[in-house]
Amino acid sequence: MHILRSFLVVLWRIWFYILMAIPIIVFFPFLLLFTSQTKFYPQFFMIARWWALFILYGMGFFPKIEREQKFVKGKSYMLVANHTSMTDIMLMLAAVKRPFVFVGKKELVKIPLFGYFYKRTCILVDRGNQRSRKEVFDSAQRRLNNGTSICIFPEGGVPGDTSVLLDSFKDGAFRLAIAHQIPIVPLVFHDNKKRFPYIFTKGSPGRMRVKIKKFIPTEGLGQENKKEVREKTREVFLQELKAH
Repeated sequence: MHILRSFLVVLWRIWFYILMAIPIIVFFPFLLLFTSQTKFYPQFFMIARWWALFILYGMGFFPKIEREQKFVKGKSYMLVANHTSMTDIMLMLAAVKRPFVFVGKKELVKIPLFGYFYKRTCILVDRGNQRSRKEVFDSAQRRLNNGTSICIFPEGGVPGDTSVLLDSFKDGAFRLAIAHQIPIVPLVFHDNKKRFPYIFTKGSPGRMRVKIKKFIPTEGLGQENKKEVREKTREVFLQELKAH
């Protein structure tokens, strides 16, 4: 029975990649147009949100979003979330309706179709390259100056040990938020590791809870407060995850 279940889960996970590809193929000409210039990014973002919802519901995932504070129109934010699954990208797009840009690892460029548009729209980071980190900072600054929010997974990647509740946070998101004096928005993903882990024979359809916590202000703070803000943000995640 266990072997049969694992086989069905593998088929179900293959279906995930098919769902990823279908909208990209259907909307390919529009995606090419909307990724050709930065001014078209809002239109691209609208398609990206539809793509994310198509995948989530197609896999039998049902987002449940709870908010402690609402976004203000026309304001930029630093969006941060815990990172446990490939579905984190889709759930972030489902949870936040306002255009934002991902800062993500360069390795995802290798995914067929998805990787092509990921490269054209996201800010890519090569964590082993110090120069790449500087380029990320400069690219994020340009996006923020244009009024677009930024999304970073501050753990820097999915923890290799699946028993880790929350890994340590990197500085990048907090350095940028302080530099631009924008609020930090913690989005806590409760179920992604259970629903769609990186173990290919595990996972299941079901509810995906998102808790958007109260925003953490950075007005008046300097880079000397970076560590304090980083640990304060991590504690918000830790307490929310432990409570559930």
